[in-house]
Amino acid sequence: MTNNDIFKKLRVALMLRDDQIEQILMLVDFRMSKGEIGNFFRTADHPKYVECGDQVLRNFLNGLVIHLRGTKENPKNPMDVIAVHKQEARPKEFTKSEGVPKKDFKPKTDFKKKPAKKIEIVEKVQFKNGKKPKS
Repeated sequence: MTNNDIFKKLRVALMLRDDQIEQILMLVDFRMSKGEIGNFFRTADHPKYVECGDQVLRNFLNGLVIHLRGTKENPKNPMDVIAVHKQEARPKEFTKSEGVPKKDFKPKTDFKKKPAKKIEIVEKVQFKNGKKPKS
């Protein structure tokens, strides 16, 4: 298992985005751009793929400890941090705003149900095997 595989698995398991990984690396004064970080997560045959070195993974893991646990002066509960990541990773639900009056809300299209077309289960199929018919 390579460093890139470990990095990918941690990213998926903790639901981290590239900007969050960038902030985690900044906690240990290790600066990388989002583009450089994104190159670690590409497939191995991609032209911009970069192997993750030991130094990058080590700094990420040290920053991750600070990110999840906090510092001695300001400790955090790791499960609270992970719960925030889960909340941010969920797709946002669309709700109707309460301040909009009903008369101003007009749908652009008519949402009437159209009758479903009957699907013919058995079709007549004519097989041609390449031979010319006898005349």
